[in-house]
Amino acid sequence: MPTARLRKPLSQLRRMLPASDFSLDPAVLNEYATDKWFASNLPDAVVFPHNTQTVAKVLSFANRHRIPVTPRGAGHGYVGGCVPMHGGIVISLERMNRIKQISASDFVAVVEPGVNTKHLQECVEKEGLFYPPDPASRGKNAIGGNIVTNAGGPRCLKYGVTRDYVIGLEVVTAEGSVLRLGGRTHKNKTGFELHRLFVGSEGLLGVVTEATLKLLPLPPFRACLAAGFDSMRSAVRALHEIFRAGFLPAALELADQFTLAAAYKRTGSEQLRGCRAHLIIELDGQIKSVRSEVRDVTTLLGTIKPLFIQTGLGPEQCERIWEVRREFSYALRDTGLTKLNEDVVVPRGRLEDLFDFAARLQKKHGFPIACFGHAGDGNIHTNIMVDLTQSGAKKRSELALDELFHQVLAWGGSITGEHGIGLAKRRWWPLAVSPEVLALHRTLKKTLDPNGILNPGKFLDRESTKPSQKAATRSAR
Repeated sequence: MPTARLRKPLSQLRRMLPASDFSLDPAVLNEYATDKWFASNLPDAVVFPHNTQTVAKVLSFANRHRIPVTPRGAGHGYVGGCVPMHGGIVISLERMNRIKQISASDFVAVVEPGVNTKHLQECVEKEGLFYPPDPASRGKNAIGGNIVTNAGGPRCLKYGVTRDYVIGLEVVTAEGSVLRLGGRTHKNKTGFELHRLFVGSEGLLGVVTEATLKLLPLPPFRACLAAGFDSMRSAVRALHEIFRAGFLPAALELADQFTLAAAYKRTGSEQLRGCRAHLIIELDGQIKSVRSEVRDVTTLLGTIKPLFIQTGLGPEQCERIWEVRREFSYALRDTGLTKLNEDVVVPRGRLEDLFDFAARLQKKHGFPIACFGHAGDGNIHTNIMVDLTQSGAKKRSELALDELFHQVLAWGGSITGEHGIGLAKRRWWPLAVSPEVLALHRTLKKTLDPNGILNPGKFLDRESTKPSQKAATRSAR
């Protein structure tokens, strides 16, 4: 049941919407109370709009009645970004899932926010086109969520992140106004690039209801190399040598010894037995040039004495190599420990320092730390593996995270490269930006959302960084 303050206005809103677009069902409320982080808080209602007009109607109504609104995509975030910490309305965009247009002549796709990322990629590839952003959970996430978190993925080394493909947006403001920003041309310098303001905004500034996305020609061929090494130093050296030789792979993924041991236990892959570092290199382009680059990179890797080199030519063989990478997170969960998944970014020259620092943290605090991820751009998922049943484990893990984030910032790095701030990183947000930049964020928030109804309780609120007393902790999934 809605809280007493909201009972009457939500009854009014219910009468304004089709019955199928509005729910007070406790089971539905529970389903939309959380994402993949540790906090959960029940909304008072969930709305399922089918079009922009409904979104605008709901936001206008909520703004007049000062009702909190938390926008939500597929709910696969890792930082509590779509947890409705102040209750109110969750506005789920999952039913706005149409691909409105794929234009081979203009190289654009026009989509609604609920479109699944992998489905969009498959559809554009049938037309000989390419939408590169590829977050690891692309089979389960949605374009709208990718936009408001500025999602990345392995291919962002060569092709960039979601921001680089958003050329136009339709956005509904907190007051219910519909804005059309940017356009469908690949170059546009008409005033400020306002559409980019909403990319990475984590649902605090407006609700994205349509996106115009830049597409590229589909590379006709791809190949992968996987190499195992007896030390992380050798693997990082290989990575630097690849760049030094003038290659720009589509992806460069690196994993450490703890991750590989867990993956070996899960998959039984003999290649991973005794492997202390693992590098995946993906190359794409024209078939002759890619085959030539595979030969040259293989020769280059051979000079560093890898334990093995595995080659995959064409999509099927490449996917077999990537299957190992996709097992990493599941393998870490198999350990029975809680995985605190941190997506820190360091300057590329600090990669080896990050792995060395993680090893020192592990020794100091007694937690296994598993590092893997997008080494080509310095975005390494640094996972502190915690047994929360142990006395004092939670406090010790927080101390380890404090040290990790302070060191990453001291190197000129970032506390998040893909997941966003949400709830999980509120504690370190004031360290990551200057007081002037924090004030600018709040000015923009106040201008676009004067009553503060959009996704309250997140990193721009002045309240305590701890989740509210109503929020229930749960284990990571």
